[in-house]
Amino acid sequence: MSSTDKAGIIRAIFAAYLANDRQRVEAAFTDDFHFTSPYDDNLDKPTYFARCWRDSDWIASHELERIFVEGDEAFVTYSCMARDGKNFRNTEFFAFDGDKVKRIDVYFGATYQDGKFVKQGA
Repeated sequence: MSSTDKAGIIRAIFAAYLANDRQRVEAAFTDDFHFTSPYDDNLDKPTYFARCWRDSDWIASHELERIFVEGDEAFVTYSCMARDGKNFRNTEFFAFDGDKVKRIDVYFGATYQDGKFVKQGA
């Protein structure tokens, strides 16, 4: 699978999140998918959807700023604007198995409220 195809899969996943299309997101992940973030360590697919999936109505918009694909791995940096005026920028590492995502590791960036930095709790 080409780098362009993997970047397209990432774009489709982000569009599905924004559309609150859980079925499309689930279909993009392998059965043995795992997820790690500063709040969650190595969650399996069922636990990820039980703990992390939420209605996307809180997102006003997001912009994929860059996607770098190398082999079966990719990094994506994006900015997200919430409906409450908060915005943040994250980077996610994707590992692929064929045309499905096997792993996502999220790295959080700073959060802003109405243009002002919001210090996050410990």
